[in-house]
Amino acid sequence: MTVFDRIESEVCSYARCFPVVFDRAEGSYIYDQQGTAYIDFLSGAGSLNYGHNNPLLREHLLKYITSNGIAHSLDMQTGAKADFLTAFEKNILKPRGLDYVVQFTGPTGTNAIEAALKIARRVKGRSKVVAFTNGFHGVTLGALALTGNRYHRDAAGVSTSDVIHMPYEGYMGDDVDTCAYLDKMLSDESSGVSIPAAVFVECIQGEGGINVASVTWLRNLEKICRKHDVLLVVDDIQAGNGRSGDFFSFELSGIKPDLVTLSKSISGYGLPMALTLIKPELDIWKPGEHSGTFRGNNHAFVTAAAALNEYWKDDTFIKEVRKKGDLMRQSLQAIAARNPAVVSQIRGRGMMCGIVFKHAPDAADICREAFKNGLIIETSGPDDEVVKILSPLTISQEDLMRGIGILETAIEAKQA
Repeated sequence: MTVFDRIESEVCSYARCFPVVFDRAEGSYIYDQQGTAYIDFLSGAGSLNYGHNNPLLREHLLKYITSNGIAHSLDMQTGAKADFLTAFEKNILKPRGLDYVVQFTGPTGTNAIEAALKIARRVKGRSKVVAFTNGFHGVTLGALALTGNRYHRDAAGVSTSDVIHMPYEGYMGDDVDTCAYLDKMLSDESSGVSIPAAVFVECIQGEGGINVASVTWLRNLEKICRKHDVLLVVDDIQAGNGRSGDFFSFELSGIKPDLVTLSKSISGYGLPMALTLIKPELDIWKPGEHSGTFRGNNHAFVTAAAALNEYWKDDTFIKEVRKKGDLMRQSLQAIAARNPAVVSQIRGRGMMCGIVFKHAPDAADICREAFKNGLIIETSGPDDEVVKILSPLTISQEDLMRGIGILETAIEAKQA
């Protein structure tokens, strides 16, 4: 038995899918202890948009560490925090005409969601919130109540309450306008649905199966929120930081959420960091009302600032992301056309794509076969019927196509 078998909890999951001991990583590759290279189409579940050990970010981090820069600072003011806030304001908020204050929450996405839940309920004085089918927002109790997946919800062991689940776009078929349904439920005094404090939405549902909300649907959702005096909260934890083809996944629609949650790749280097963005007039927190020991991860501030200043100073990087995203979808569409017996459809936007399989178990089989041939990739969707591609945004076109080739070989083997 290995040390993992002896003393690690049964709760671990990725280790079951990729049963080797990994040793090092660089760019779009991760290597096991035997030196076998794997192309990474998982990217830390979207936490490594700029690749493993990005040399530009690493240089800034090493310089900071070797100069005895502060590592941990609670929510005190530091130079590293100031540099991040300056870079975020200059490169992200101002160019998009966005006005938010930045709340540093605990270090994970679910912490950012919990903060958004609390402030929304405080602002509106209402306990109910709306979330959508197939949404995934985290596994702490408040975030878990928003999450649609029964497997995760059942693990809570207690009731998850005060959340009204509504159908996401397309959930009830293409001919059903789920925004109109939500508006009707909120407008009808006898619907049994209370006016909520907020609506939480992912513009692209990652864990839910790469379900992409249309521009029209998102704009209608924003109108409904304004009509009923409800806050609109966008969870951009996985789809943000460039993954969608824009920094924020909501940019294409032109909506202006009241709150936005960010985590995963915001640090740029895979370091724990999470933010809740709040419109200034909604920032009614009193000092210390929402706290956490690890809000001040200065190493993450350093790499986050470096990423923003390097990759978001102009539109060069995001244009490349869009180009590779188009190539990815075109390649996947071609694979679907060549394998109609097993592939149902291709979904996605930007560099966040999914292959939907007609027989759900095929997706896991294909991921296992791909791993044997040097590709790390995972499933998503309510029945794990979607193979989800989250390669680093910095991946070369050559490595992107090499990984897609491995994936196609695994699909062809299943079709045969």
